[in-house]
Amino acid sequence: MFGNVAVELLKLAGLTGNVPTAILGGDVPRVLGTLESALAAHRAAHGDAAPSAAESRAASASREDQQAAEALVPLRNRALPLLERLRAAAAAKADVLVTQRR
Repeated sequence: MFGNVAVELLKLAGLTGNVPTAILGGDVPRVLGTLESALAAHRAAHGDAAPSAAESRAASASREDQQAAEALVPLRNRALPLLERLRAAAAAKADVLVTQRR
């Protein structure tokens, strides 16, 4: 996932947003719960199709036509890979490493 959205999701999960970082296996259930609650609050406040704050700012700054608005992906969709990874880590009681792909 893109860096700005990934950082936003990490912050919603109660982390600093610093990358690289690690989530210890014992902390994964708490981080997962925090992220799920934050995503639910975001959905309640902004609706199902609401993009991330970072994506909204970027789109409004560079929007030239309606196609740019249609290209925005809802934050809940962007969060799916992270949620799946956290759920698998919680089940396995495993640590999660967050790194930056180059």
